[in-house]
Amino acid sequence: MNIINLSDEEILEVANPFWDDLVKYSNNKNYGAFTRNFSHDMKLAANEIEIGKQFAKSELTKNLSKDREYLGMIRRGEHVTVLFKQTNLKKPGEWLGRLVLGLENEEIKIFGATLF
Repeated sequence: MNIINLSDEEILEVANPFWDDLVKYSNNKNYGAFTRNFSHDMKLAANEIEIGKQFAKSELTKNLSKDREYLGMIRRGEHVTVLFKQTNLKKPGEWLGRLVLGLENEEIKIFGATLF
């Protein structure tokens, strides 16, 4: 199975709770819970110390709104990128949330997550 063959609805059934968890655990500064759905390689790249620094210093990674708006999907190769409009409760403006999903051992995992 290839994730790009799933319907938008099937992907969003996974992507929405994954994004909700990333927002929740970023706000709570909970590294273990924040990375629990990461792929193996993503966990290796997500250094606990560096993420901890972001949790401590970055106003953007704290106070994220639970509200977000789904913008669309991009399918490429073996990954699907889900795009969200994200806001912050203390910083005015809007940010682009990017969630890259793929399969690892037949299970959907996070291969990338960023906020621009």
